[in-house]
Amino acid sequence: MSQPLAERLRPRNLDEYIGQKHLVGEGAILRKMIESGRVPSFLLWGPPGVGKTTLAQIIANTLDTPFYTLSAINSGVKDVREVIEQAKKSQFFNTKSPILFIDEIHRFSKSQQDSLLNAVETGVITLIGATTENPSFEVIRPLLSRCQVYVLQSLDKDDLIKLANRAITEDIFLKERDIELKETNALLKYSGGDARKLLNILDLIINADTGEKVVITDKMVTERLQENPAAYDKGGEMHYDIISAFIKSIRGSDPDAAIYWLARMVAGGEDPKFIARRLVISAAEDIGLANPNALLLANACFDTLHKIGWPEGRIVLAETTIYLATSAKSNSAYLAIDEAIAAVNETGNLPVPLHLRNAPTKLMKELNYGKEYKYAHSFENNFVEQDYVPQEIKGKRFWEPQQNASENKIVEWLRKLWKNRY
Repeated sequence: MSQPLAERLRPRNLDEYIGQKHLVGEGAILRKMIESGRVPSFLLWGPPGVGKTTLAQIIANTLDTPFYTLSAINSGVKDVREVIEQAKKSQFFNTKSPILFIDEIHRFSKSQQDSLLNAVETGVITLIGATTENPSFEVIRPLLSRCQVYVLQSLDKDDLIKLANRAITEDIFLKERDIELKETNALLKYSGGDARKLLNILDLIINADTGEKVVITDKMVTERLQENPAAYDKGGEMHYDIISAFIKSIRGSDPDAAIYWLARMVAGGEDPKFIARRLVISAAEDIGLANPNALLLANACFDTLHKIGWPEGRIVLAETTIYLATSAKSNSAYLAIDEAIAAVNETGNLPVPLHLRNAPTKLMKELNYGKEYKYAHSFENNFVEQDYVPQEIKGKRFWEPQQNASENKIVEWLRKLWKNRY
């Protein structure tokens, strides 16, 4: 079986590398370091498919130094220590430090990142980390302080067209076929500045065409991609369609559908923290007061992911997904805040009633700030009836309880306190 097009076209040197002129163009900082033969540890931060892995491999080839690679998706502390031990054994006097490339380093847990510190600090390895997430938030401070961060940018239109033309004229297989790149708008739209995605799309649409001549048009690209349901696009429309289906399945109390869409995202390489954030939102928006524990579990899911990383994190996501999908639902809090915001927009900045105002100074006390305020804890059941809003909106209801066991219990208590108000 032949290699994918993206792998066959992987650049072998800086002259073949497309994009990132600010880093590797003539006279740019990374190019100067590579040409000098001395490269310190650094992190490459940028969106998928912009050449982070390729750049690391080019550096290793150019410097003619041992090159180790780990993926944070399926590597643990044990794997890191094994590579460091190999690097120590391969070191001789005055030799260059081996390069350890870690893809998606933001998915490493704190303990996994900690295991790199000594080797980076002592020069046993030169670390090159690739991340799609802001290193300031995802990489531990001691490691970040030992690495320079270089930002890679999405490929622009000219870069992508240059890459597409290179593919159909230089690839060992494609150059043997009669291929015309007639239209590029759809190709550029669906690739979204991602070189790997662009080449995968080209591979897909060309291999699906058995004719003597292949004419690539916008219509052809759109139709072929719609026929390929496995083409998960983290930056495009399918990304938003699948997360929408995921959230709606939770809202609709269908755990099987929810876990299916979760699996689609996991298989497609979606960022686990993106999924976890959406679970936190769903817990507050769709479950809310019907089961306040849902928000606690969703937050615990987010924190746990940060601690344990991947692939075990998929289990935490699955547990939280099923819990939220099977929980009672209420959007009463969501509706209440929107109602209250609408009232604020309509009535403006109404003054705070005098009895609710704080009175830290003598003048404020003389102006009756806080004078008639009744301290709830001084009364039976820690409650006393008084007005807590401006007169202009007195009696207006914002929160409307919904029919579920939790909110029914809340309403029962409020009616005991406020009588006919609820």
